Amino acid sequence: MNIHDVVPQYAKMLHNLETWLDKAAEHAKAKGFEVDTLVHARLAPDQYALDRQIQSACDSAKYSAAYLSGKEPPSHPDTEKTIAELRTRIKSCLAFLETVGPNDVAGAEERKVAPKWLQGKWVKGDQFLLQMSLPNFYFHVVTAYAILRHNGVDLGKRDFIGGMPIQG
Repeated sequence: MNIHDVVPQYAKMLHNLETWLDKAAEHAKAKGFEVDTLVHARLAPDQYALDRQIQSACDSAKYSAAYLSGKEPPSHPDTEKTIAELRTRIKSCLAFLETVGPNDVAGAEERKVAPKWLQGKWVKGDQFLLQMSLPNFYFHVVTAYAILRHNGVDLGKRDFIGGMPIQG
């Protein structure tokens, strides 16, 4: 696997998430409630709400791309309170991901990745990507999907997977 192949996958899933938010807005309108009500929805009392799931998915994508490319990610203070603000965060992360090209991550497999939470320890780039970044990213994306679905938003597997480069 080429590490740069993952950056477009992060972007694809964040675009899919935007589409789910479109469907959430349609659902809220059809049911007669304010879409921002969903920002605080969660699956369990001790689990992050939708806003934090989206923030965490964005953070996972942007920080992973930053660690593996050496670029500085955009700063987000986790203050989003509306669907519109969450969309702005997603767009900011997507804009950052677009700046990360193949040359930026060349050799990232061997790069030492040392996030602050590792407290001075590090892991090789490929291990970070496969064993931490991707599972964490998908955990938060799937949970955001599940929260919306649990709240009646009409989403299915095709919404989750999104478009594919099918050849004919």
